[in-house]
Amino acid sequence: MIWISVRLRRFWRSITPGHLLALTALVGIFVFVSTHPIRPHDFWWHLAVGREILQTGRIPTVDTFSYTRAGAPYPSYAMFWLADVLMYGLYALGGPALNVFAHSLLITSAYGLILWTAWEASGPRAAALGIVVAAALGLDDWNVRPQAFAFLAGALFLRGLAGLERSLRWLWIFPVGMALWVNTHGSFPLGLMLIGSTLVGKALEGGIPEGRGMSVRPFLLALGLTVLTTGLNPQGFGVYAYSIHMARHPVIRTLVPEWAPPGLDRHGLLFYAAVALTGLLLAMPPRRLSPPHLLIAGAFALLGLQTSRGVVWFGMVAAPILAARIQALWPERPERTRIPALNGLFLGLLGGMVFAALPWFKAWWPMPAAKAGLISRETPVAATAFLLQERPPGPMFHALSFGSYLIWAAHPDYPVFVDTRLELYPMAIWEDYLGISVAAPDWEERLARYGVCLLMLSSQEQPALVEAVAHSPRWKRMYQDETASIWLRKEGACGGSSEFPTP
Repeated sequence: MIWISVRLRRFWRSITPGHLLALTALVGIFVFVSTHPIRPHDFWWHLAVGREILQTGRIPTVDTFSYTRAGAPYPSYAMFWLADVLMYGLYALGGPALNVFAHSLLITSAYGLILWTAWEASGPRAAALGIVVAAALGLDDWNVRPQAFAFLAGALFLRGLAGLERSLRWLWIFPVGMALWVNTHGSFPLGLMLIGSTLVGKALEGGIPEGRGMSVRPFLLALGLTVLTTGLNPQGFGVYAYSIHMARHPVIRTLVPEWAPPGLDRHGLLFYAAVALTGLLLAMPPRRLSPPHLLIAGAFALLGLQTSRGVVWFGMVAAPILAARIQALWPERPERTRIPALNGLFLGLLGGMVFAALPWFKAWWPMPAAKAGLISRETPVAATAFLLQERPPGPMFHALSFGSYLIWAAHPDYPVFVDTRLELYPMAIWEDYLGISVAAPDWEERLARYGVCLLMLSSQEQPALVEAVAHSPRWKRMYQDETASIWLRKEGACGGSSEFPTP
C-alpha cells in the first residue's frame, strides 16, 4: 500500500498543464458525442438487421423491409453484420442510452489512440492541437452508426504503424483491427491504403542518402497479414468486388451528399484550411520532407477532395503529422510549474463534466431542441406509435428519414417505400420519390401507381408535398405533431401495385 501511495503521489505531481490540455481535448470529444442524440437515418435499420441475425442465426441476403424492392438481393447486410449484432445487443441490454454511451466510448477511444500516437511523435501540447484539428474535421461524422467501428480500427492502424518503427510486437494490431473493420464497415480498404502509403514512404526514405534507411520489412509483414485478414468475412475476398461496386454505384454517387466533393460550407472550408495548414507545415524547415508523411497526407487529402466522406479520415491521419511538425518548428519547453491542488481541481472538473454528460442524466440538463433527448426529434416515434394503434390501411409513402425507424418499429405491418439503404433502390424509384416529395404536377398519379393510400410526411423535408396534400380533396389528416403528419386517402382502392419501376 505504501508503494502504491508513493507512486500515486509521484504521478499526481508529474501532471503538467500540457497533460491537462490533452485530456481536455478528449473529454470535449466524449461530452460532445454523449450529448448528441441518435439521428434517425441509419441507426434503426441496422438494429433491425442485428435483431434478425440473432433471432434467425443467419445473415439476411434479400430485402424484406420494403414493398418496392421486396425480395431484391442486398449484399450489404454481410458487410455490416458484426456492427449490427453488437448495436442490437447493446440496445437489448440497456436501450438507446447504452448505445449512446458505447458509441461515445468508441469515438473517444479512437481519438485517444490518435492522441497517443501524436503525443509520442511530439508532446502533449502539440498532440492536443492535432486532435482539435482532427475533431473539427470529424464531428459531422460521429452519428451513431457502424462507421464508428471503422474509426476505431483506423486509429488502431495509426497506432500500430507508429509502433512498428521500433518493434514487431505491434504486428498483432493489423489482423485484429482488420478483422473488426472488414465485418463492420465498407471503408476497410482505407486500412490497406494507410499501410501501403507508409510502406512506399519508408522505401523512399531508405533510398534517400541522408535518410535513416528504415527497414520496410515490418510494414511488408503488416500489409501481408492485413490483406489475408480481409478474407475473414462472410463474402471472403469477394468483399473487394463489393467495395468497388459501392464506390461506383450511380445512385450513391448522385444522391448522397457525403459522396460529393466538399463544398464551401463550414465542413468544407475547415477541410481546405486543414489541408493548406498541413502542406505549409510539411514544407517548412528545419526538417526535410518526410516521404511517409507526404504520401499519407497526400493520399488522404486527395480522398477528401473527391468525397466529403474522406474529410474525417484526413483529420485522423493528419493529427500525428501536424503534431510532429509543430514540435519540430516550435519545440515544447519543459514545464516546471506543477501545482497538485490545482491539478486536482481541474481533474475533478473534467471528471464532473464526463459524469454529467452520461446519457442516463441527459434529461436533467437544459439542452437546445436539436440536441434534446436520446432520440432525435427528427425520428417519428409518436407518429409510428399512433400508426400501430390505429392501423390505417397501407401501402404507405413516407419521408426518407422516417424509413429506418419504420423498419425497426413498424415491420412487417408497414413495409417502407424507401430508406437509407440507398443502393437497394433503382434510380426510377428515387426519381418517383423525389418527384412526389417536391409535389411535382403528377405527384398523385405517381402515388396511385404504387397503390399508396397512406402518407407519413415531414414538414421539414417535404414542405411542398405537405401543402399540396392539405389542399387536395382526396386526402384527410389523421395525425400531426412537430415531426410528422399522417394522411389517409379518402377514396379509391388501396393496395400495392406489383408493377414497380425496375432497375
